[in-house]
Amino acid sequence: MGGYVDLHAHHLFALDDGAEDVTVAREMVNCVIELGFSRLYATPHQRSGMFLPGRDAIDEARATLNGALRIDGGPQLGLGFENFWDEIFLRRMQEGKIPSYDDGPAFLFEVTTQLMPSGIEDTLFNLRIQGKLPVMAHPERYVAIQKDVARAEAIGRSAALLVDLAAIDGAHGKAEMRTARLLLQGGLAHAAATDIHRPTDGPAIAAGIAWIQKHLGSDAVRTLLVENPLQILAGELPEPRQ
Repeated sequence: MGGYVDLHAHHLFALDDGAEDVTVAREMVNCVIELGFSRLYATPHQRSGMFLPGRDAIDEARATLNGALRIDGGPQLGLGFENFWDEIFLRRMQEGKIPSYDDGPAFLFEVTTQLMPSGIEDTLFNLRIQGKLPVMAHPERYVAIQKDVARAEAIGRSAALLVDLAAIDGAHGKAEMRTARLLLQGGLAHAAATDIHRPTDGPAIAAGIAWIQKHLGSDAVRTLLVENPLQILAGELPEPRQ
């Protein structure tokens, strides 16, 4: 099986905590291609006070990497952003200018691990009725969801939940592994992604795919890595898996 769609990755170099240079970026892209991914989105961080590269720098890094990938015969990277829920995100939201996947309706976001933003469900609902599709990165990391998976169900009524594949195998900790598996087994996770930061992430990502295959079956692999990501890119919130 292949043709996977990756909605979360840090291939663009020298912008955040992902690839350091174009050589490492090419290695990362080749790594996920070998795992079966063929449609890739680079999602550099947008976080105040930490990683906030401007659009010009992002476009330049993407153009350079896509040029190298063209020589390699590899896929061209689509563009997304990992938006941190902070004052810049909230201002962009008010202005209707949240950076999104290829300037479409779906956008990736993350929150602080220790505290879920107040009223987040209402905010996500309002964004949804405006025609946007919020996509929550690595829900398994958030303490509120680790303590009560039902919180993910409430958030998932208006936002797609995108589990990190490496977390399923325990790469990010026991609580994250347990929660990722619960989200998948309960049909609450809408999709899964690599969130790759370096080439050495490959084995943990592969192990996550293998876990889904073993415990949920081939249909779940295709749903989580192909069908649902494509729906998300189109701005459609996938139906919960049964």
